[in-house]
Amino acid sequence: MKDDLSPRVHVLARTSTEAEIIPATAFRQALSAFWRDRTAVVGAALLLVVLLAAALAPLISGFDPNVGDQTALLVAPGSLGHLLGTDDQGRDILTRIYFGARLAIPEATIPVVAASLAGLLLGLVAGFYQGILGEAIMRTLDVFFAVPMVLLGIAIAASLGSGPPTVIISMAIVITPYIARVVFTSTAQLKSAPFVEAARCAGATEWEILSREIFPHVVPTVLVYGTTNMGAMVVFAAGFGFLGLGAQPPTADWGAMIAAGMVTMASAPWVSTVPGLVIIAVAVAFNYVGDGLRIAMDPRLRTRLS
Repeated sequence: MKDDLSPRVHVLARTSTEAEIIPATAFRQALSAFWRDRTAVVGAALLLVVLLAAALAPLISGFDPNVGDQTALLVAPGSLGHLLGTDDQGRDILTRIYFGARLAIPEATIPVVAASLAGLLLGLVAGFYQGILGEAIMRTLDVFFAVPMVLLGIAIAASLGSGPPTVIISMAIVITPYIARVVFTSTAQLKSAPFVEAARCAGATEWEILSREIFPHVVPTVLVYGTTNMGAMVVFAAGFGFLGLGAQPPTADWGAMIAAGMVTMASAPWVSTVPGLVIIAVAVAFNYVGDGLRIAMDPRLRTRLS
C-alpha cells in the first residue's frame, strides 16, 4: 500500500513535516545573527526611541507643539526648559520633533508597506507568467523609470494637493515599480530553480508553486529592500514638507521646520539644523536595520559575521 503512493504525496508529507522545523530554526538563526550585528541593534534601538517619543509625545512634553511663547523667541539649545531651543515663534523645538515623528514614521512606513504589497503581486505575476502578461506589466512599470523618482513624486503630490495623505500616496506610487522589479527578477530566477522543478514534477499546481515555493523565498528580499527604502522615504517626506506639500503650518513637520528655520539660519542655525540632524539619524537607523536584516537572512553572510 505504501508503494502505491504518488511522488506528490511523499513530497507534500515531507514538506509538511519540515515546515514545522526548518522555518523555526532559520528564524532563530536569523534573529541571533541580527543581534550580533551591533550597527543593526543601534539602528533598531534608535527607531524604538523615536517610536516611543512619537507615541508618548503628549505625556513627555510640557509644551504645545503649535503654540509659541512670545517671551522665549529663538532661545538657544541647552537653555532651562528648552533642551533644543525654540524657533522664531517661541515653540519648543524638542516638542515639535516629538510630534513631527508622528508624521514622519507613518510617511516612511505606510508607502513602503503599500508598495511592497503591490510590488509583490505585480512582480510575482510578471515573473512567473512570463510572456504577454509579464511583458505588459513590466513595460507599463518601465514608464515610471523614465522620470526620476523625486520629480515624479513631486508632480503627483502637486496634482493631488498638499497634506500627509498626498505624501503617502505619491511615495507609494513612485516606489512600487522598483519593488516590483526586484520581485520580478527574483521570481524569474526561482522559477527554474531545482526545488521548484521538483515540486512541479511532484504534481504541484501553479498556485502551490507560487505560494509555497517562490513566495517564501521572495519575501525576505522585499523585507530587506523595503526596510532600507524607509530611510529614503524619511528624507523624501521631509523634502515634500520643505516644499510645502506635506503637513501645513502650524502642524509640526520635520521638513517644514527646516524650511521655517531658513529665515533665521544666520542668527539661530539650530532651528533648521536640529530637525535636519534628526532626519539624517532616523534615515541612517533604517539603513542600519535593513543591512542587519540582509545579513541575518542570508546564510552565507551570517557565516561570515559569526
